[in-house]
Amino acid sequence: MNRRSFLHSASALLGYGELAFLAGVKPVSAAQTQVDPKIVRFDPAIEPLVRLFEDTPRAKLLEEVGIRIKKGLGYREGLAALLLAGIRNIQPRPAVGFKFHAVLVVHSAHLVAQASPQADRWLPLLWAVDHFKESQADDVREGDWTMGAVDAKSVPAKAQAVRAFTTAMDNWDEAAADAAAAGLARHLTSEESFEIFARYAVRDFRSIGHKAIYVANAWRTLDTIGWQHSEPVLRSLAYAILAREGGDPLRGDDRVDRPARRNHGLAGRLRADWRTGRIDSGATIEMLAVLREGSDEEAADRAVDVIQRGIAPQAIWDAVMCGASEVLMRNPGIVPLHTVTTTNAIRYLYERSQSDETRRWLLLQSASFVPFLRGGARSGARVDELTALAPLTPGDQAITEIFSAVSSDKTVAARKVLGYLGRDGNAKALLDAANRLIFLKGNDSHDYKYSAAVLEDFNYLSPMWRDRYLAASVFWLNGSGSPDNVLVERARQALAG
Repeated sequence: MNRRSFLHSASALLGYGELAFLAGVKPVSAAQTQVDPKIVRFDPAIEPLVRLFEDTPRAKLLEEVGIRIKKGLGYREGLAALLLAGIRNIQPRPAVGFKFHAVLVVHSAHLVAQASPQADRWLPLLWAVDHFKESQADDVREGDWTMGAVDAKSVPAKAQAVRAFTTAMDNWDEAAADAAAAGLARHLTSEESFEIFARYAVRDFRSIGHKAIYVANAWRTLDTIGWQHSEPVLRSLAYAILAREGGDPLRGDDRVDRPARRNHGLAGRLRADWRTGRIDSGATIEMLAVLREGSDEEAADRAVDVIQRGIAPQAIWDAVMCGASEVLMRNPGIVPLHTVTTTNAIRYLYERSQSDETRRWLLLQSASFVPFLRGGARSGARVDELTALAPLTPGDQAITEIFSAVSSDKTVAARKVLGYLGRDGNAKALLDAANRLIFLKGNDSHDYKYSAAVLEDFNYLSPMWRDRYLAASVFWLNGSGSPDNVLVERARQALAG
């Protein structure tokens, strides 16, 4: 695909973004807005739109939403309704993930939308709406779970809310945690509640990091749609965090529980001024070697050692983010991909937390997670040893060349990214092109989750590591040679009609 063909395919989405193809639909009846008193009830202003998402067949929903967009539906309102529909209709069990990606991906789609041209910004949300219907159908097949109304008599008063919640979470008591989470939403601010949930988001490594991803993405989305929607979200989070597949976390000593317990002790050893220090690329390379070959315990120990030598935490984050991308580069797959998306979530929790104790612990948990999920992949390409390869074409045409190579030879594509950026290429233009290809080619929630993580973490890396991180990212990005996704075809058919 040459540059002209690439831009032509991308520009075909502009009409889709404007939703000019959508036909008229009948309005939502009064009966459709009625809510079963046994299930959780949302804000009256958002409930009808949530019901529209829930009750409209998948084959008609995008057109229904499109009509409302043309009549003035706000983006934030649509985002809120999508999140709440997923929370009410999709169970985050037996493990957080799988069908629950319809909820996990909401903020990722939003982040991709924010970074997109104005005409495209509805596209990720429309994709996520369609994905919700797929997950909703999966949930129906698995028992048709629905979030129930909270036990109002059990919701603690303001003075008891924090203690009630932490006691319930520490005891893995689902019923008590559900009521107490409602108490936090009613009585605490967003920031106060965040500090509590951040401590539980990574207390175990079950569900390959999805608990941390859910906490991070839930707060990011609440920041956009408003704290008034927090009660069902916090209740869903508590229920998800208490998923306990595997051993008994209260009585056992499962591998997924050990890093958090050990790192709590290690965190206290960091020097008092641990957040200061020098940026040291050599320390990052040293840390990368441990993430590549060592155990989760050795990675945490080395992180402590690096900090104690007067080096800034940024050197560790550079290693962790690049090390996560290297795991996926060596072994492209769904499980390795979560080294990147979970690292992104833990880094977000770390950046947002105002608790020194929590930040110390999250730093060490991030170091432990990469080797924990790395598995046996200890050989292959190294992110710090990739060599640049200059694209054959100049300027913007090089981006088209790179994404063509992504479809045929990802190693060559990664090297060309380094070559392009090394000759003053435009990283934003490269990321924008990757976003456009998500709209055209992406078929899975992981495409959005991964791209959103890369888009965000690129800006948190030290300048000396950014290009390498972005080069490694092509091992999961969509290439221009992949077939268009089903939604694009559906849009084209609608436009043709």
